Amino acid sequence: MKTLTLISIVFITFFGLNAQNGMKTGAESTGQYFPVIKGKRVAILSNHTGMVGNEHLVDILVENKFNVVTIFSPEHGFRGDADAGEHVESMVDKKTGIPIKSLYDGKDQKPDRESMNMFDVMIFDIQDVGLRFYTYYITMARMMDACAEHGKKMIVLDRPNPNGHYVDGPILDMRHKSGVGWLPVPVVHGLTLGELALMINGEKWLPEGRICDLTVIKCKNYTHKTLYKLPVAPSPNLPNMKSIYLYPSTCLFEGTMLSLGRGTKYPFQVYGHPGLKRFYKFSFIPQSISGAKNPPLLNQKCYGRDLRYISDKLLFERGFDLTYIIDAYGKLNMGDKFFMPFFEKLVGVDYVRKMIIDGKSADEIRKMWEKDVENFKKQRKPYLLYEE
Repeated sequence: MKTLTLISIVFITFFGLNAQNGMKTGAESTGQYFPVIKGKRVAILSNHTGMVGNEHLVDILVENKFNVVTIFSPEHGFRGDADAGEHVESMVDKKTGIPIKSLYDGKDQKPDRESMNMFDVMIFDIQDVGLRFYTYYITMARMMDACAEHGKKMIVLDRPNPNGHYVDGPILDMRHKSGVGWLPVPVVHGLTLGELALMINGEKWLPEGRICDLTVIKCKNYTHKTLYKLPVAPSPNLPNMKSIYLYPSTCLFEGTMLSLGRGTKYPFQVYGHPGLKRFYKFSFIPQSISGAKNPPLLNQKCYGRDLRYISDKLLFERGFDLTYIIDAYGKLNMGDKFFMPFFEKLVGVDYVRKMIIDGKSADEIRKMWEKDVENFKKQRKPYLLYEE
């Protein structure tokens, strides 16, 4: 398995970056985009992560007398508290009175013509975590397509990728394109959303080869070797950095009969099932809580593994790790019933399920995508804005 050069990776918190290295998100470089939106009708596509210091981007624009006419919100809503896949209603922002239009009704839709005619320029500002099945990039891509169709300019205020220090996992077979996988990229693509937006244009990935009139406002003093600690949880079930680092691997349990800890205080950091009682002492009970109203195996005592104490260093060495799925599959002895159809939408290819059933090891399966990952790294190189 290919390991990362961990010595070169910078371990530092968000606030430390600001203080020591002058790291700034795109949203903080107001001098680069304020002149572009002056005198224009402005739409914002953002959520609770669109912070500029201690203030939200929307509030800053309103304070500076810009004409913000509408807000669009992605999965989890503008305040970031809705369940994964939950229908989110449109509403009005209580603080500013600006109408909020939800783009997520469980299918992640493009805005309609009436909504697009309301504004002249679109600003996108959302914190991503760099995974193919994390839906914020799909919302961005569909807005790029809508802007291309309707002749609107789009400005992406870039933010660091907390999983931006590596690239790993199968590239999506487009036969499995879905609301959790929309582009032919690896599970861990290693790009910021700004870089990915440039790649979407450059590779002509929008429908019918459309090109969006795009400007990316870069982060300052950031590289892909910088480990960026998020100041705000990006969604309800990614509450800390451990969950974000484990997410590429443990999210696959969403496509199985197991729980990955939704409905607990440590989602994506554990996995378990009632049938694993004779193998493990660790247990948890998924309950209905905010952000996980109806989690898998609700109110059932699940036995399994607690991954919270695995070191970050080891997680980075392992990368996209199939050993957890393989372990659970072997112990539960359920055969193909272990998997649900959703598994292929997450992993993106047919061969992973088949090879697990055939008893192949994680390293043997990894060899199937290693060459594809290397080719993808070459393909993405022209679009990189930051040093690797």
